[in-house]
Amino acid sequence: MLTITQALYDQIVAHSRADHPDEACGVVAGPAGTGRAERFIPMLNAARSPTFYEFDSGDLLKLYREMDDRDEEPVIVYHSHTATEAYPSRTDVTYANEPGAHYVLVSTADTDDAGPFQFRSYRIVEGEITEEPVEVVEAYEPA
Repeated sequence: MLTITQALYDQIVAHSRADHPDEACGVVAGPAGTGRAERFIPMLNAARSPTFYEFDSGDLLKLYREMDDRDEEPVIVYHSHTATEAYPSRTDVTYANEPGAHYVLVSTADTDDAGPFQFRSYRIVEGEITEEPVEVVEAYEPA
């Protein structure tokens, strides 16, 4: 299960809506080994595409060095789908190279009449997609 604060949830949704009609993408980092998403890091979609996202390789290298320096890891890797449901595409699965991360997809298309977006989380390990529940909390419980 992904547990995420309301503030981080709102930031991911806002970034996804702001970049529409292009796909938005980013990372939420957290202290290594905790699984706690804490630091919101919106990234630029280098592809600038409504159907595809790509992290800029230089930005990604800088991000991983920064996370290493801060003893962090990517807890959430997120991106948006602008015209389809929030479900990983074959390309998304191919790029899913963080087996410990939650892969969050936000659809900014109203594909299910449930409102203007969907927010769903998956684990993607060795090409296998497993949807997981999302719990939104006001704040994390003390460690």
